[in-house]
Amino acid sequence: MATKHYFAYLQDTMARRWDCLALEDLDGENKYTYAELAAAIKKLHITWQKLGIKEGDKIALCGRNCANWGLLFLAVESYKAVVVSILPDFTAEGIYSLVDHSESTLLYVGPNVKKKIDTTQMKGLRATIFMDDFSIVDADEKVKKAYAGVDAAFAKAYPEGVKITDIQLPTDNLDDLAVINYTSGSTGNPKGVMLSHLNLSGNVEFACQRIPHKPGDKVLSMLPIAHMFGLMFEFLYQVCDGAETYFLMQAPTPTVLMKAFAQVKPFMILTVPLVVEKIIKKGVMPKISSPLMKVLWRTPGIKRIIRGKVKEGLDKTFGGELRYLIIGGAALNGEVEQVLHDIKYQYCVGYGMTECAPLISYEDWWEYRFHSCGKDLPQCKVRIDSEDPIHKDGEIQVKGINVMKGYYKNEEATKAVFTEDGWMRTGDLGVLDKDGNIFIHGRSKNMILGPSGQNIYPEELEDKFNSLPCVLESIVVSRDGKLVALVFPDSSAEGKKLLGTKSLTQQMEENRLAANKTLPQYSQINSVELVAQEFEKTPKRSIKRYLYK
Repeated sequence: MATKHYFAYLQDTMARRWDCLALEDLDGENKYTYAELAAAIKKLHITWQKLGIKEGDKIALCGRNCANWGLLFLAVESYKAVVVSILPDFTAEGIYSLVDHSESTLLYVGPNVKKKIDTTQMKGLRATIFMDDFSIVDADEKVKKAYAGVDAAFAKAYPEGVKITDIQLPTDNLDDLAVINYTSGSTGNPKGVMLSHLNLSGNVEFACQRIPHKPGDKVLSMLPIAHMFGLMFEFLYQVCDGAETYFLMQAPTPTVLMKAFAQVKPFMILTVPLVVEKIIKKGVMPKISSPLMKVLWRTPGIKRIIRGKVKEGLDKTFGGELRYLIIGGAALNGEVEQVLHDIKYQYCVGYGMTECAPLISYEDWWEYRFHSCGKDLPQCKVRIDSEDPIHKDGEIQVKGINVMKGYYKNEEATKAVFTEDGWMRTGDLGVLDKDGNIFIHGRSKNMILGPSGQNIYPEELEDKFNSLPCVLESIVVSRDGKLVALVFPDSSAEGKKLLGTKSLTQQMEENRLAANKTLPQYSQINSVELVAQEFEKTPKRSIKRYLYK
């Protein structure tokens, strides 16, 4: 069956929710109903026509999550231009390089980016425009003159305002380039992932069919919208199927998130493991870690009451209306997942990557298999490159309509990522069970070869270490053939309480011995090194491993 364009979903949604809220900045100034969104899109189209922007031109977006970022995305895509998505965390030099590499004609910037860039460094731009209010940051006089006539041109084109009959979103361009997504991966320099409208539509179609919205459903956009996980599942699928999307305007600290959850009351939360782990470790673990509670947690009869209370408290933490907690981007800590599993929480762990726009696998929480990352999508099939895919790890490879067109202006990298028979290499290692559930055991690039040829996956060792006292996060590396755990310790009040009268060095040695009791001889940790600062991370909160060899 032919894939339905995401704009076909949005067209239908606009018709039935014309006067309903679509996008809003949480504690900010900008918000749009679907009618206001349609009018703003039309005005941007007139702007670009006057500036001489053509179909297929590149328009770069580099700013924080906000309603105007979402508006610009829809406007660019419906203009049949190409969104160049640049994370605002990049350095000024990085932004210059990517704007130049993508051949962008316009650049829209948020307030933090506006402060740090020098617009004269990007020679190919027609103009740089402030995302918050669409004022010009830098442009020549010809552009400024054209820009000044937009209001009059819009009033002439729509003297009675934009009506639903004026909206005809394009759905005939599924194979065309839609997005170039620059993402800072954890293994080196960023590449421009080329995603088509078909790639985006495959994801939206799956989500709309599998998790359709109810009237009044709300979602909080807190993951970077310039990254595909946040873009697709905290914005595009939501707006195309009629949810109210609220954009978090601050850094997602625990305090900020708790307030936002209470205010928005989201029906769905999409997040990375780090956020869930902090909430569970700080809010739940201390309550269930005493010797008595450990016994009661497993005692028939009473455990149902205790676990029910914990679930009730977690529901309240997330705003009280949560039906789906979907976790992705990295492996979830085993101890934290065990708690979620024990209380029968409505969570699941999915799997994806930017190159698949981004979803590869998912399973509804009531069918979700513990420790897995779901089953492959109808739109994106998975195979394991192993002679025994059920029992022996192999590289996870994917094929389907979600898979990218390639890397922009990088034929060598594009050729390297595809097999001869057209499957894309993910670089992840795992197995499939007999029911098709995917279990990921590590990154092929991170795998350490043991002394007798054994495959050691540092993520599995780190998962054990991160559950031990006074450990916030860790990385396991190989040095001179020996495994070393680099540990960023927990210096909070709770961490100091766990430490008691011991030194951190003593506690880490106890942790090392405790971890080694559960590990085979070839993957024993030889030593522990304490680090003074949190490990540097990508925007999706993956540790930049290549910095810590």
